[in-house]
Amino acid sequence: MSAEPLSLREAKKQETRQLISDHATRLFLQKGFDETTIAEIATAARVAKKTVTNYFARKEDIALDHHEAFTASLARTVETRAQGESALAALRCAFSTAIQEHDAVAGFAGPDFSRMIADSPTLTTRLRDLHDQRERALADALATATGAAPEDIAPRAAAAQLAAAHSLLFSRIQELTLAGHDNDHIAATLAAEATQVFDQLEPALGDYAVR
Repeated sequence: MSAEPLSLREAKKQETRQLISDHATRLFLQKGFDETTIAEIATAARVAKKTVTNYFARKEDIALDHHEAFTASLARTVETRAQGESALAALRCAFSTAIQEHDAVAGFAGPDFSRMIADSPTLTTRLRDLHDQRERALADALATATGAAPEDIAPRAAAAQLAAAHSLLFSRIQELTLAGHDNDHIAATLAAEATQVFDQLEPALGDYAVR
């Protein structure tokens, strides 16, 4: 089924949100994230300062505007895995697709944006927090998928291993981006490295959370 068309009000809200994000990103890249103020973003986007904070609760969320998709990504992959597929198999397949598509959620942000994050203590701290949130969401999804009791540590242990693997691969994409490699080279490198990473998890998690 195709999605229902947005109402005029919702479409306008999305346009305003994107306008703020676009102007903020330009300023972040020009001045640096920590040096750019909400007031400057509002002025550039020609909206009130309160409008910016209504759309984005914190400045970090403007820069990392895929944060909701990021934190939900691993859990959603587990929740939508195919019949007979394990959590590990589903996550491996999803990551392979993400690197083929140069997905921003997987870490393909481009050199300027990646440098902006690396140069900002605020953004690097926020990114670590998002990785932690993603792991917790995955643990909840695995607990549901396996019918685990609330006190069962197994889903949290599995999530810790799977999320750590994805965090490592995310960092590798950033590292290679900052080293000046293009996306095609990064994708080819990560395809080989991801195989090694996921293969190491196979003995412990290959049969875990099979649907």
